[in-house]
Amino acid sequence: MLKLWGRNNSSNVKKVIWTCAELNIPYERIDAGMNFGVVNTDEYKAMNPMGLIPVIDDDGYVLWESNAIMRYLGSTHPKVPFYPSDLKVRGQADRWMEWQSTTLGPALGPAFVQIVRFAPEKRDMTMIAANIEKAAGMWKIVDRQLAATKWLTGENFTMGDVPLGILMYTWDQLKLEEVGLAHHREKLPNLWRWYDQLQAMKNYRDVVMIGLT
Repeated sequence: MLKLWGRNNSSNVKKVIWTCAELNIPYERIDAGMNFGVVNTDEYKAMNPMGLIPVIDDDGYVLWESNAIMRYLGSTHPKVPFYPSDLKVRGQADRWMEWQSTTLGPALGPAFVQIVRFAPEKRDMTMIAANIEKAAGMWKIVDRQLAATKWLTGENFTMGDVPLGILMYTWDQLKLEEVGLAHHREKLPNLWRWYDQLQAMKNYRDVVMIGLT
């Protein structure tokens, strides 16, 4: 059975759990990261020298990096349309996955950490404000895409919706009111229509909508 290391409330671990749910892949999850520890042990770093989550072990094949794991699971348990067979559609899904990893995530992530995990007096408000403004602009890019398509790659829900779908929950639930930045969270019509579609999915509710930590 597939083994997965990582706490279930990590955004990156949620990608793998959600993917397993969509592809009907059974797995054993081992808590790791933050208060669970594990990631700093020699045994864990032998699997992932970065000491980060998630990591999978698939019958002796060890892999880290959440988006790489998603693609691996999609290719070993192919299910259309989640893992697109059309290479052009798959390329579009890959694009959104990479964009989340390289662009939206690095903007939203540091602000999320400080708002959720830092006491008010320890927050870097200049950084938070700049990053929330940047993230707000990026969500407008997603909204423009969704003006043309039902899901990020077209008419069907695919793996490309997963990473951004997880961050959309973060964006919705982040207490921007506490830091005076709620005005940046516009109710963009196409974005929120897509978010409504996500919330109608049982796997999304069960895996993603479990609070922010």
